[in-house]
Amino acid sequence: MNALTTDQLPVVVVGAGPVGLAAAAHLVERGLEPLVLEAGPSAGTAVRDWAHVRLFSPWSEVTDPAAEKLLAPTGWTRPEGGTYPTGGDWAEQYLQPLAGVLADKVRYGATVTGVARAGRDRIVDADRDEQPFTVHVRTSDGREERLTARAVIDASGTWSIPSPMGADGLPALGEKSAADHVSYRVPDLKDPAVRARYAGRRTAIVGSGASAFTALAQLADLAENEPGTHAAWILRRGIGAGTYGGGEADQLPARGALGLRAKAAVDAGHARAVTGFRTQAVERDGARLVLVAEDGRRLDPVDEVIVLTGFRPDLSFLSEVRLGLDERLQAPITLAPLIDPNVHSCGTVYPHGVKELSHPEQGVYLVGMKSYGRAPTFLAMTGYEQVRSVAAAIAGDREAAERVELTLPETGVCGGAGLYDDPDAAQSGEGGGCCAAPATLQIGVGAPATSGGC
Repeated sequence: MNALTTDQLPVVVVGAGPVGLAAAAHLVERGLEPLVLEAGPSAGTAVRDWAHVRLFSPWSEVTDPAAEKLLAPTGWTRPEGGTYPTGGDWAEQYLQPLAGVLADKVRYGATVTGVARAGRDRIVDADRDEQPFTVHVRTSDGREERLTARAVIDASGTWSIPSPMGADGLPALGEKSAADHVSYRVPDLKDPAVRARYAGRRTAIVGSGASAFTALAQLADLAENEPGTHAAWILRRGIGAGTYGGGEADQLPARGALGLRAKAAVDAGHARAVTGFRTQAVERDGARLVLVAEDGRRLDPVDEVIVLTGFRPDLSFLSEVRLGLDERLQAPITLAPLIDPNVHSCGTVYPHGVKELSHPEQGVYLVGMKSYGRAPTFLAMTGYEQVRSVAAAIAGDREAAERVELTLPETGVCGGAGLYDDPDAAQSGEGGGCCAAPATLQIGVGAPATSGGC
């Protein structure tokens, strides 16, 4: 296949979530043809799974500029920029309308099962870079297809693979057989069936991040009205100064508020923190479960377990392309040092693009949450800048690809209502950015963000 014909092929985008649809919008803006393949039945399928959770970032930070340009002729207007959507709001008011504008450029019920160079497995060098990509797809009715693409942008995220309970990164012994009493998602306690699952019962929450804080706070609220509701909070480390975040001094107000609510749940006796507990096994005790630590300690029996230990990327369908991934984070090698969770928070990772996202296999890009591998704290704004840069690179505009165009609030990019019930909380000064109405800072080419972090 000659270069001219290859250039006329579509760019396959895997996933119709926020970053995947933004990638399609930027490709359209560049005069390129995207084909978005979404395994689920609608735009933002993964986002809809946490429709009840409110974002930390306001509307002004979760819509992409190229996407807004596509939507404008339809009469669409962005919701008030200072308000905070739930996952459901984001999907219904932005992602689905955007997918609607892209029309037949988005295919639903299309699961990508493999990506390779045409006629080349990962071993073969001969003429490799001149070959287009073949993308193997399984449709919702079980059919198999093979598509041809000039480039592949994988924005499939990490939602489909939650990390297990076991402290060694593998499922604890008995974890899989106890699946009927184990959940890996923040529960939606407004759902009567879900509420009944936890009301008046004892639940173990495994994890130490914002999702665990959210679950603790929600179960504490439930305990106020449902006697007998109690949580055991399982921490692999001890409790220190930073366990609950920065509290009122936290530069990310939503995170601080969430941490304070988790602390309040413990202080009020609705939850008991179990520290230094590295889960090794899950045993049955009649209808209940007993968690066993590596040091032999046994947790009192619980009715349910909520595991909130993060997510990891599905790399299985990329096995025949040559990826350069960090051995720890499973993120692109150049990007990994910038997002190491031992060093960086969301506000200290400077905007990045095609340079940090490139692999030995030219024309393949992991973007969005998947680009972070196992690292947390990804921001939609970061993903939108990633795909703007990648689209420019595919179009051959290296100058634009290497130019950083993301504008960040000077005091940090993470605003948020977090778990607040009032989506307008920031309007009254209770949410918003790290401080009061932030000025903005244009980040120069390759320059690190000078914000105070978030």
